[in-house]
This record gives sequence, structure tokens and C-alpha cells, in this order.
Amino acid sequence: MYTAKLITYKGKSRIAVTFEKSHELINRFKKLDGAKWSATLKMWHLPDTEAYRQKFKLPAKWQLRTEVQQRTEKFVLWLRSKRYSESTIKTYSEAIRIFLQFFSEKALNEIGNEDIIVFNNKYILKNKLSASYQNQMVNAVKLFFQTVQNRKLNTEQIHRPKKPKTLPNVLSKEEIKCILEAHGNLKHRTMLSLIYACGLRRSELLNLKHADIDSKRGILSIKQAKEKKDRIAPISSKTVQMLRDYYKAYKPVAWLFEGQIKGKQYSAESLQSVLKQALQKAKIKKPVSLHWLRHSYATHLLESGTDLRYIQELLGHNSSKTTEIYTHVSTKSLQNIKSPFDDL
Repeated sequence: MYTAKLITYKGKSRIAVTFEKSHELINRFKKLDGAKWSATLKMWHLPDTEAYRQKFKLPAKWQLRTEVQQRTEKFVLWLRSKRYSESTIKTYSEAIRIFLQFFSEKALNEIGNEDIIVFNNKYILKNKLSASYQNQMVNAVKLFFQTVQNRKLNTEQIHRPKKPKTLPNVLSKEEIKCILEAHGNLKHRTMLSLIYACGLRRSELLNLKHADIDSKRGILSIKQAKEKKDRIAPISSKTVQMLRDYYKAYKPVAWLFEGQIKGKQYSAESLQSVLKQALQKAKIKKPVSLHWLRHSYATHLLESGTDLRYIQELLGHNSSKTTEIYTHVSTKSLQNIKSPFDDL
């Protein structure tokens, strides 16, 4: 009597076979092509081939691929039923696809905590992927096995990366002005200006509709943003006039900012390209992203004396600790500090 299962050994898929200790069985097993004994695992193992899978009654590789596809589709349906955002669904499903593809030679019910450690080392670290990507992958894998596989992984054994303590990148008001005035195109200038004027995320700008602007109250409504939260942001008369000029010129149909096709939402890639062109025209060499405009908005508010609690609400942060990071990049207090070097 024997039991066989798929394992990952030294980064390779193998078939581990355990059987009753007997000289006759051991001698017979040794004669199998590629058979090896692992003193660490204390078991015999073989190369993962279709012939050995059939011999030891393990599922064929094509059956595993079909199962992985079915389970991934089931995972996506579960995420949608729980009203996860489409961006999260896309991120998690892609993470699961990559993870399961990495272990495509292994049965789903055989994947465990040790395999996550192998994946972290052999895929994430080997490809020099970021700590945030690793964290996303761990979140997706945990949720997948908890919902689709109906089994929990031991979270204490899962290797999460240490979160780097980085500061937000902030531009000066002079640099912001150069970027916002770089474009002659009214639509491009309006999009970048609105991100800075209201501290918007990229997706929040692209999801805006004309009805979200209340010019009489001077309010911009940001609906179903990150974590399905609604919030409002004040818009000045200068911002309202800019939006009116833009609306008269372009007359958008469905979204506030649309692409070349009427009624079609402006793409994130095109918006990134708009910023890139502005940086080139403004001759700014820094690796500025759209999120830098949001960081700059928060920091400039803080430097002008706005209470941190209000900034937290304006940015849509759950925790005040998230907002407090801007105190570390604000120069208002630092400028009042005199270096002892100046007294030498």
C-alpha cells in the first residue's frame, strides 16, 4: 500500500511516494527512473511526469489547468458578489492566475504555506518585484483559499514584507504652476489642474460626471472612491470658471472627461501621457506621477495652516495616521529652525 502526492522540492515539481518500510519495496522503487530519497523530507520522490502521474493515480496536468481556470473564475464571481471594485478584482484575479500558474504542476489541495515562501523567493524576489506587490499577492492568495478552497492558511507563517517607511513626494508651488500651465490644450490643462485643486486620485478624476459639480455650493462630489467611500471637496470660483470654459468647448456626454469617442471615458494611460508631456514642456526632470499632485495639494494645505483633521476628510483617509505623514514633508516648521552651523 502506498500514498502519492505532488510536492515542490528545490523549486521543482516532484511526486512524493510513501509506502510501508520494506527492503523489497525499497529495492523496487530504487529501480524507477529518477527515483531519489530525501533525508530532509524523509520520503522517496520521483520526477513529475505524465507516466508517473498515471501510474500513481494522480490527476493529469491538463486536468489541473482546467481546475485552476474554473476555481479562478469562481473566485472572480465571489469577489463581484461581495461588491469588490473592478480594479481590486482585476488585481486579485491576476495575482491568483500568476500564483497558480507558478504551481501549475501541483494539485490545489496540496498547496500550503510552504509554497507561498517558495513563491516569494523563486518568483517575487527573483524578479525584484516590490514589497507592495508581495503584500497584494499574499492578500489575494489568503482570500482565494479561504473562499474558493474553503480552508484557511496559517497566517502567522505567511511571509509578509516589512513595509518601507517612505515619505510622499511633494512639488513646490512654483513647480506645480509650471506643470499646470505647460499645456495649451484646455482639456489637458483642466484635468491636471483639477487633480491638484481638489487632491484627487487618478481614478477619481476619470470617474467624475457633470452632475458631480455643484457650482452654487462650490462643492465637488467624489462618489464611490477608494473603499467605496463618498466624499466632497471644495472648489473655488477659479476652478468652477475653468470647468465652465472646458465644458463649453468640449461638451462631454457621459463622463466629465472623455476620450476622442463621445461618451467613452478618458483612459488612465492617456492621462499619464498628458502629465508626461507637461513635464517635458515645463522642463522638470523629476519622476513625477499623478499622485505627486495629490501629495502636493495636501502638503500645501498643511503649510497654509489647514487643520490636519480637515485634510484627512478632504483626502478620504480612514486613519489620521495616514494624513500625519504630510507633517514630515511640510517645510513650514523646518524653515524656522536655525542650524548651529550658521553660528560658527
